[in-house]
Amino acid sequence: MDRSAAVFRFMGRRRPTRGARNIRFDGIAGIVLLLTARRRGRRNGEECMARSVFRFLSRQSDTVALESETHLLRLPRFADYRQWYPLRSESRRFLEPWEPTWRNDELTESSFRARVVRNEQEFASGQALPLFLFLKAEQQLLGGLTIGYIRRGASQCCMVGYWMGERHAGCGHMLSALKLAIPYIFGELQLHRIEAACIPDNERSIRLLEKAGFQREGYLREYLKINGEWRDHVMYSLLAGDRVQPRIQAAPESGLLDPQTTGN
Repeated sequence: MDRSAAVFRFMGRRRPTRGARNIRFDGIAGIVLLLTARRRGRRNGEECMARSVFRFLSRQSDTVALESETHLLRLPRFADYRQWYPLRSESRRFLEPWEPTWRNDELTESSFRARVVRNEQEFASGQALPLFLFLKAEQQLLGGLTIGYIRRGASQCCMVGYWMGERHAGCGHMLSALKLAIPYIFGELQLHRIEAACIPDNERSIRLLEKAGFQREGYLREYLKINGEWRDHVMYSLLAGDRVQPRIQAAPESGLLDPQTTGN
């Protein structure tokens, strides 16, 4: 038995045959399938893939779910496209001023599925944790929050960003999401520092960050290309040693760059 087959047997799934190109896998199995398809016939590649999968499985679960009584943060799934497409589509004018330029295929299902696979690869490698935000009881998609650009070593730092559907903005949902994410970052991920960057004239996002306990650190000239233009940003941070007591007032949520969208 070759190593890629051993991985599928370990995960309780049969390795797909050559003709099974349309078989769909969610979660880590999808990552393994993608890597195997790309490296089929390359012995060294399969050995590397098997080692990476077993290393990942031995140190963390294949999913993340952060929840309160009212909200849920979890990894995106293929089935979420049914809610994601109408929410992003109707919120396009609301979101575009604060995000990198949307691609021509931004809202297509194939692009969304590729994004989900890429999200799981980033999670598996420890580079990022892109999460969708839901109302827990209704399982209604509200937006997304990404724990991105995770750096280890001497840095022990990450950057957070989000997007919120226009119809759900101003209801305090993103503050609730941050209150779920911050303890996870400092506790489970054991990071020391959280960063967030926003455009200086976006006062609503600045207020939201300050409500969540972030402190302003500096001004970054032409930091990121947003909606086709290089824009200055204000850098905020939160440290593990800071005493975080987020205020509970609702704040409109739009305009904080989501690391998930950068470079996509």
